Order: sequence, then structure tokens, then C-alpha cells
Amino acid sequence: MIRNSALVLAFGLAASLSCSAEDRPWVKLFNGRNLDGWTPKVTGHPAGENPFNTFRVEDGILKVSYDAYGKFSGQYGHLYSNLAYSHYILRMEYRFDGKMMADAPSYVNLNSGVMYHSQPPQSLGLKQSFPVSLEFQFLADEGKGERPTGNVCTPGTNLEIEGKLVTQHIVESTAPTFPAEEWVKIELEVHGNKEVIHRVNGKEVLRYQRPQLDPEGRIEATKELYAAGAEESLSFGNIALQAEGQGVWFRNIELKPLDETP
Repeated sequence: MIRNSALVLAFGLAASLSCSAEDRPWVKLFNGRNLDGWTPKVTGHPAGENPFNTFRVEDGILKVSYDAYGKFSGQYGHLYSNLAYSHYILRMEYRFDGKMMADAPSYVNLNSGVMYHSQPPQSLGLKQSFPVSLEFQFLADEGKGERPTGNVCTPGTNLEIEGKLVTQHIVESTAPTFPAEEWVKIELEVHGNKEVIHRVNGKEVLRYQRPQLDPEGRIEATKELYAAGAEESLSFGNIALQAEGQGVWFRNIELKPLDETP
């Protein structure tokens, strides 16, 4: 199921198109040449602006780079798909590059991810750091013990596991810890607001259900979505690649639409 995010400035305001997984091939979301089909949004900058060439394409790889930054200064960035999606499998490969920005918070070290069911970039406040969304988190070895990749993070959202509401910000996966320079393959299988599965190198590492907005409105952006008429249940949204002060590379970004299940 695919939704056109150009018509979506708050959740729940788009028509849908259902596609059969058997009838559709994998669709390349990244063409390997440029950022066509994607919109950057960096904290403190308007949607569509790519300050300091943060997001760039080199040798067929989509890269997040900070070589033109003086300081990070809280300029969290995300590169958003121009379409919003509901039922699909997303796959890609990632690896980390270089060191984190010196003035970025320590948690961003060898840390990135892909957001899904995200609000579109045009709806973010100018100084908003993260979209209301859920995140398939990418982590790598810091040399301090186990640090599994493939966790789920919940900026402004909640989820359920086996019928129980989960409000903590991070739910850990069962994935192993990978070195920063290693390419890692991930799959994110999303069934609207029903179930989500994380896979790393072909193995399931996390499964949860019922992605939803946080009704407590613990971040201001969620309150704004509610005020705009958003529903609590999250069934679709944009995909966004993260840039939060650590260099990271992405490649082979592809999506397969899935049928909506009853």
C-alpha cells in the first residue's frame, strides 16, 4: 500500500493504493545517482534544504557526511521518502563511516537508523529534532561490550508486544553486535498498524504490534499532530534515513509492497 505524502501534512489524511507482493518486484527507492525521490529536513533549516551537503551520493552510495560542518550544534537530520507507505518490506544495507561530531551527544556514536510511519518533512517544526515515528535503530561496536543493532526506538510513539503496551523509548533486539566498518543487511516488514518485524542479515531479531502515537504527548510534536486531527493508531507514514552527528552509508534501498491483510 502506498500513499502520496505530498497530500499528507498530518497522519490519516490520504487515499491508498493496494499492491500485491506476488505481482510486484522490488522497487528501488534510491537510484544510486542522486537524491531524486527524497526530501531532506535538518533541524534549524527548512524542509528541502540540504545544509553542508549532509546527504550526498558518491560511487552509488547514499552517504551522510559531516566534513563541511564546523560544529554539529544539534542539527539532527533526516532524509524522507517523498511517498508514504503502509504495508511493505523495506530492505537496505548500512555501514558506519568515521567518527561522530565532537560536540554531538555521546549516544550518537556509531548510531543511526531508518524511521518509518513518520510524519512528512513538511509538517516538522523548524527546530524539531526528530519526526514522530518509529525507528529501526542501527548500532555498531564501541568496544564496550554487546551493542545489538536492530532495536526499535519510539520518538513520540508507543507499541505493543503480545498485547501489552510498551512505552519505553528503546526495545532491544536479539541481533548480534557488528563492527562499524561492516556492511549489514536489514529488512523491515510492516503491516500497517498490525505488526512489524525486524530482520538483520536474514534473521528475525524483533517483532511487535500496534504502532501508535503516544497519547500522553510527552513530546510537543505529538501534541501538534493530535491537534491537527491525527488518529492514535499509526498505519502509514514516510520512511526517513537518519543523520544525527555520525557518518553513515546506505545502499541497495528497495521496497516491496504487500497486500493489506484482514
